[in-house]
Amino acid sequence: MTEVARKWWKEGVGYQIYPKSFCDSNGDGIGDLQGIISKLDYLAHLGINIIWLCPVYQSPMDDNGYDVSDYYQIAKEFGSIEDFKILLNEAKKRGIKIVMDLVLNHTSDEHPWFVEARQSVDSPYRDYYIWQKGKTDEWGNETEPTNWASFFTPSCWEKDEQTNEYYMHIFSRKMPDLNWANDKMRESLYEMVKWWLELGIDGFRVDAVAHLDRDFSFTDSHMPSHGKYKEDWSKFSNMPLVHTYLKELNEKMLSHYDIFTVGEVGGGADVNEALKYAAYDSKELNMVFTFDHCWANNGYDSLNETWTNRVNLYDLKQVFKKWQLGLQNRAWNPLYWLNHDHPRVMSQYGEATHYHKESGKMLATSLLMMWGTPFIYNGEEIGMTNADHLTFDDYHDVSTIEKIKKLLGEGHPTELIERYIKVTSRDNARTPMQWDQTENGGFTTGTPWMKVNPNYQTINVASQLEDEDSLFNHYRRLIELRRFSDYKDIIVYGDYQLVGEHHPNVYAYVRTYGDRRLLIVSNFFEKPTTICLPDLTAKQMVISNYKDSSMHLPCLELRAYESIVFELV
Repeated sequence: MTEVARKWWKEGVGYQIYPKSFCDSNGDGIGDLQGIISKLDYLAHLGINIIWLCPVYQSPMDDNGYDVSDYYQIAKEFGSIEDFKILLNEAKKRGIKIVMDLVLNHTSDEHPWFVEARQSVDSPYRDYYIWQKGKTDEWGNETEPTNWASFFTPSCWEKDEQTNEYYMHIFSRKMPDLNWANDKMRESLYEMVKWWLELGIDGFRVDAVAHLDRDFSFTDSHMPSHGKYKEDWSKFSNMPLVHTYLKELNEKMLSHYDIFTVGEVGGGADVNEALKYAAYDSKELNMVFTFDHCWANNGYDSLNETWTNRVNLYDLKQVFKKWQLGLQNRAWNPLYWLNHDHPRVMSQYGEATHYHKESGKMLATSLLMMWGTPFIYNGEEIGMTNADHLTFDDYHDVSTIEKIKKLLGEGHPTELIERYIKVTSRDNARTPMQWDQTENGGFTTGTPWMKVNPNYQTINVASQLEDEDSLFNHYRRLIELRRFSDYKDIIVYGDYQLVGEHHPNVYAYVRTYGDRRLLIVSNFFEKPTTICLPDLTAKQMVISNYKDSSMHLPCLELRAYESIVFELV
């Protein structure tokens, strides 16, 4: 084991808040900053000490705040800059740090820069964005500059009639991409970053950070695929100049503050790519979020007739092993099951009908005992589930709506599209927080902006606060183990070793720090199973999701979703 530098953000536990869905203080149906302030005692009771706050900047809300129209103002739906200062101050009183979502890849098309840029090809802001003239196809018709697809829409190009040119947008049409090759644009963003740091925030989660560079040759993709537009993310993902820009940002701004940064690089980055962003000597970011653990479920790709909805545990274990060992002693690792862009983990890898408490605790233990800084998504600590929307009209997410249009246009059966969207839509994580059994789950006294999941009657904060054996209280105990117990150094800084690698039902690993070891064993399925781990002897049980778990190592019989942490001899 190699000793690494100790940092507050390595020893912390993060909690992601989706502001629009967290808590509404004024009855307009939309969560807000005062609502978050009212729940700080709850978060302190849970034990977290870092809040990752999704965007609260001024925005027309095409993508719920990720389309920023003014980086220096708070969206009126969420409150004011004075409310934000109160949140910052009240959080610090409770030992909680605030990390802001930082959107650097694009702005809203209502941002003053873009409003000016689209007025004329000679605008001083024109080059703040990425513009190209259209092409002529073999039949003499005008077409987009390239055949590149967008993450949200068929094409990543939108024609602007005012100047007869196309602007690039790899997300929504209302989110034009910034041109990071423009020095003045970068300096303007750096000044904005400094403004927030001087205000007193504690770091940034950098949105879509892998996309700051582009293939400026603007050549068509020759990726083999159906359809006119090619989902060739290599044209604008993880390209070389991203690292030049991030080093510059770090040198000019980030390195001058005691903060931490985590970048969203998505599912396209491997370990070596991640190390370019976040190795200890990279001088770019402190860690990066990757997504490949989110898709080890046969049901996630449900646009077919053979949906089995079963966890591919072997693949999931390989993903964990890849990142735990690949970054160990080289970079720091963030841990999370989901965020605002993913299905609820209870619906993805848990079992919410008969084993809600057991499977939820198992998932919590499996994640929070690994190496890295954990991030809990709001509602995860009570086991909230997917949205369960009944019709296409219930969906609000811009990318989901575009996906429905695309799939209907391709002629897929409506029932298959409904099933696919139910599993994959980003709205699954965005239903309002379920605080109690009152109307709308206690989220609002008004009409919620999105339907509250009807299971709020049985899954809510109030009932779990009263139950000592609840999923919420299991999260509390796990967080206490990570932050304050005699096991802190093992959990936070210990080495990781996957054991029982080929067992089809059990995820097991050992954490080692000096001469102390912890064994974490989790049955990911309802069916009872047995695992034998020769040469391992339990000294004592640290935590379990059953009250009467066995200590009979080396061969251990595990019940449905049973999960146990042992200290080893």
